Amino acid sequence: MSGLALDEAALASYLEANLEGFRGPLKATKFKGGQSNPTYLVEAASGDYVLRRKPPGVLLASAHAVDREFRAISALAGQGVPVARALHLCRDESVIGSMFYLMSRVVGTIQWDPALPTLDAAQRTAHYGEIMRVLARLHAVDPAAAGLADFGKPGNYFARSLARWIEQYRAAETERVEPMEELIAWLPTHLPPDDGRVSVVHGDYRIDNLVFAPDGARIAAILDWELATLGHPLADLSYFCMTLRLPRNLIIAGLAGIDRAALGIPDEGALVDAYLAAGGVVRTDGWDASLAFNFFRLAAIAQGVKKRALQGNASSEQATAVGAAVGQVAGLGAALIH
Repeated sequence: MSGLALDEAALASYLEANLEGFRGPLKATKFKGGQSNPTYLVEAASGDYVLRRKPPGVLLASAHAVDREFRAISALAGQGVPVARALHLCRDESVIGSMFYLMSRVVGTIQWDPALPTLDAAQRTAHYGEIMRVLARLHAVDPAAAGLADFGKPGNYFARSLARWIEQYRAAETERVEPMEELIAWLPTHLPPDDGRVSVVHGDYRIDNLVFAPDGARIAAILDWELATLGHPLADLSYFCMTLRLPRNLIIAGLAGIDRAALGIPDEGALVDAYLAAGGVVRTDGWDASLAFNFFRLAAIAQGVKKRALQGNASSEQATAVGAAVGQVAGLGAALIH
């Protein structure tokens, strides 16, 4: 059995004993996505589910926190934020080899290409408006009311997050990457100002982490909450807008180099306006610095994928290619600071 294959009999036995209403046998099929935490469709006699697990092997400290994901979707379910239903968290690594959780399967469409090639211009505009509406709704959640007051440290989000990602990058570093060194030197003294605003932030809010309902431009669920914490909403907003500047096939699909206006895809200013119109509250001074921070963070994430690929425990067949893009992504961030 490969490192990412599941012991289906052991998993079925465990879930039958620990999750009310679950009945086996089951079949577990790994989804193609999930560079960090492997994700599986679990088809059982009692219905379909989705399982997220920590990858096997030696991992960076504090990374792959599936228990935090489980806590986030459990808390946000009653806050008007579209999430899958959290069903069970298993910390016992002996069941399948690592901690995991089970959630409901949300029926819908994941758009892997932000150009939305199967839709017309009006539908694309509507989808992007919905993306901004849901992001504003997430940021409007009162962390204390949702039971997430201690989900992260309030204040100084960019400074704390940058320090953490520099540490993560250094721990996964395999060779010197000059644009990363430029960003590490520049960012600490140029981060966006901290205006005291604290929200629940997703941390990886992009189009392929959203499930659109079958009935049109409505988000049925936000997926992949591994990087969620308490932070500044500008980080999520600029991270999503970073897609406009990324090449078409570089780690995550971008929109650079195509005629977005002809496709009905809003430009950066229109996306920010849609977010604000939906109730989002954010200052955009420090916008370029926020973008540079997110390019650095994305490159650091890619470096972690590369390190796991070299160790043989990355969760995606594309891990090696993703790791090779570290310098290119960092270069986009470095271009902003010159």
